[in-house]
Amino acid sequence: MKMLKNIFEKNRKWADKIKETNPDFFAKLSKQQNPEYLWIGCSDSRVPPNDIVGMLPGKMFVHRNIANLVIHTDLNCLSVIQYAVYVLRVKHIIVCGHYGCGGIKAAIDNREHGLIDNWLRNIKDVYRFYQAKIDALKTEKEKFNLLCELNVIEQVSNICHTTIVQKAWKTGQKLAVHGLIYGIEDGILKDLDVCITNIDAIPQTHRMK
Repeated sequence: MKMLKNIFEKNRKWADKIKETNPDFFAKLSKQQNPEYLWIGCSDSRVPPNDIVGMLPGKMFVHRNIANLVIHTDLNCLSVIQYAVYVLRVKHIIVCGHYGCGGIKAAIDNREHGLIDNWLRNIKDVYRFYQAKIDALKTEKEKFNLLCELNVIEQVSNICHTTIVQKAWKTGQKLAVHGLIYGIEDGILKDLDVCITNIDAIPQTHRMK
């Protein structure tokens, strides 16, 4: 397509650059997929997963949606997690949010945005859970940033509450679920100090027998 000429040109340059340093890269890549990581991130175009962690294709299985949500009725996301855990047998699931997230901002600005408002209600719930803690902060930026962080932490919990992950742990599969956040202004990832590796680390009410 003539309108996408620049896309094809950039693709050719990208592929040629990789083959210059590793001529067999794509031939080997085409024969298997063996990533150690599942990345669940935001659809924001400023947060490209492989690029910000310096990984080539094949190293990370990726699922993205607005505001990096893990919702228990979202069969798309759950199917990705199941495939990553049971078939690819990833060792790490990473939920990565980012500061300045448009989805987070839209969820709390009290305006109507259309269909997406149904999706964003999940973020409103996160705000409701931690409203006292968030409202205690002085500036709007501090409140916004904290909600971005807390949203990631809640999604980590949601992953650990799935039957998929709990079944993996019960069968002895090594699997860690992490929460990270990315700074668009400086390009740096921040560890939110949440890493869950077994069923004993989640509340009793969410454990499956």
